[in-house]
Amino acid sequence: QVQLVESGGGLVQAGGSLRLSCASSRNIFDFNAMGWYRQAPGKERELVATINVGGRTDYADSVKGRFTISRDNAKNTVALQMNTLKPEDTAIYYCNARILRQNSWGPGTQVTVSS
Repeated sequence: QVQLVESGGGLVQAGGSLRLSCASSRNIFDFNAMGWYRQAPGKERELVATINVGGRTDYADSVKGRFTISRDNAKNTVALQMNTLKPEDTAIYYCNARILRQNSWGPGTQVTVSS
């Protein structure tokens, strides 16, 4: 079983930046992929960005060119650099780690972007 802990959320003005980090209790090479998801009030949880064990990345269309996902294998962490934030990016952001079909989730971190 793995524990994931997110950090770095907060309140920022539109156009600003935040960097989220997810610390894993397990070696991240054990996972097929890690990623970030978000859930806004009244909406379903949606994928933001993923990075697989080979380093391939995928992004939701809404964040392409603004967000960057990366991994630090030595520290067992995955980060999400968020630039040019918009009010519609406001949500709880969750870290995800997947081994085959088994998913693990962190408790989430709130990101609020004011207009």
